[in-house]
Amino acid sequence: MSSDALVADQTDHPGEPVAVTAAGALPWRVTNDRLEVLLIHRPRYDDWSWPKGKIDDGETIPECALREVREEIGLDAPLGRPLPAIHYRVASGLKVVFYWAVKANGTRLVPDGKEVDSVMWCAPEKAAKLLSNPTDVVPLEYLRKAHEEGELNTWPLVVLRHAKAKPRSSWTKAEGERPLAATGTRQAQAVGRLLQVWQPPRVVTSPWLRCVATVAPYAKVAGAKVRMAEALTEHRHHRSPKKTAAVVEALFDKQRPVVVCTHRPALPTVFAQLAKHMPGRLGSLLPSEEPYLSPGELVVCHVAPGAKNRVVAVEQFKPFDD
Repeated sequence: MSSDALVADQTDHPGEPVAVTAAGALPWRVTNDRLEVLLIHRPRYDDWSWPKGKIDDGETIPECALREVREEIGLDAPLGRPLPAIHYRVASGLKVVFYWAVKANGTRLVPDGKEVDSVMWCAPEKAAKLLSNPTDVVPLEYLRKAHEEGELNTWPLVVLRHAKAKPRSSWTKAEGERPLAATGTRQAQAVGRLLQVWQPPRVVTSPWLRCVATVAPYAKVAGAKVRMAEALTEHRHHRSPKKTAAVVEALFDKQRPVVVCTHRPALPTVFAQLAKHMPGRLGSLLPSEEPYLSPGELVVCHVAPGAKNRVVAVEQFKPFDD
């Protein structure tokens, strides 16, 4: 499922502009083989809801969701698979709220006390009855079904195109040494913030400077392990696309979150390999035309663990562009 598709899915409000954009998450855990979700109580409204809030200037929608969950209940965990967005009217107009599943990491949750005064773990059936906003049941039902189908506990495989580099026409040295442009350097910082949404501990990148410089801000902050793969460079891909595809295939082996950074010419091969791990309806969401991704843009494939390594959701995001 693509969050881009969800934002356009205003079936009840066709063509109406969005006045308020918000994001949040449905925290979940499995206790004694039973699925539980976390509801929050907001004293201002005296209602039961999910952790969520309005987007701030300078952040993407996933970053908003991560921040709101951290601020409201003290849960610092990566976003999981996307859930359906909901739409409803508020005083200022149409409001859209994007949701993700978030697996609770076992740490003690601490409500902020102001916006949230208490939390409750409960079965999805009970949560559905307690939720004050009827539309909040929509992502809950999607989460429950994903759990029943073994497609809730996923890990992210992120494909990233390097940030904007200096023009080829103005560069006379080795192609692998062509650096980021000033805009690209700012993009790399924004990419670093966006990648913290999924917190991948592994980075696999082309060793060419513009790729390494794109992932460097994230790797430094997150302490991620970085591995260079020559097959992800433009030249090696041109000589042997099969080796590039093999690098992508190997990303599934460890079944751990990972980001792979490469170049525009290699993206068709990368996406074609990923498509082998997903049903056709998801494969159709992968970029299929030049330039596939803009500089600094990324695709997130959510992979369900197991022998088949099935991709069960696909998202596409650009970092915040100043």
